[in-house]
Amino acid sequence: MEYSKLVAITGLPGLFELINSKTDGAIVRSLDDKSTRFVSSRVHNFSHLESIEVYTVRDNVNLVDLFQAMDKDGGKLPDDKDAAAVKKYFEKAYPDMDFERVYSSDMKKMVKWFSILKKNNVEIKLSEPEEEEEEVVAEAPAPVVEEKPAKKTTKKKAAAEEEEAPKAEKPAKKAAAKAPAKPKK
Repeated sequence: MEYSKLVAITGLPGLFELINSKTDGAIVRSLDDKSTRFVSSRVHNFSHLESIEVYTVRDNVNLVDLFQAMDKDGGKLPDDKDAAAVKKYFEKAYPDMDFERVYSSDMKKMVKWFSILKKNNVEIKLSEPEEEEEEVVAEAPAPVVEEKPAKKTTKKKAAAEEEEAPKAEKPAKKAAAKAPAKPKK
């Protein structure tokens, strides 16, 4: 199971693996009880775990960074029903978190999600295709820069060839341009 396929769904507890998406919803599998079901996008919103960010005292960080810090901490997870214990845990595990803007309900949810991920042996990391796309984007401008001068020289050559063209063609163009226009009825 890949971290990139995991979603949180509003109104439903726990995490889900996205199996297939449709125009009006998605087919998901619960990580808790392994049940598969269709969830309508008209009623629920889907949030990929990869896209969730957490407020910190500096720049926002991805949820993956927080989960990795929780994993490195290695301590016992607090009871997700005790808000004070959860806050103390995060003060120790990730002290840069902005505790004024991150609600205790969100911290409780992060503890629940982390325990679900650990129980299902999910490797917590961002997907690699994003890195490949960034490399491709970084390489793409170089060929474009090389092509532009080539096009300019092609236009210059075309202009030079047009000037060197036989003068017999130019009077023919002028004659065609001086032909009388048809009268309108």
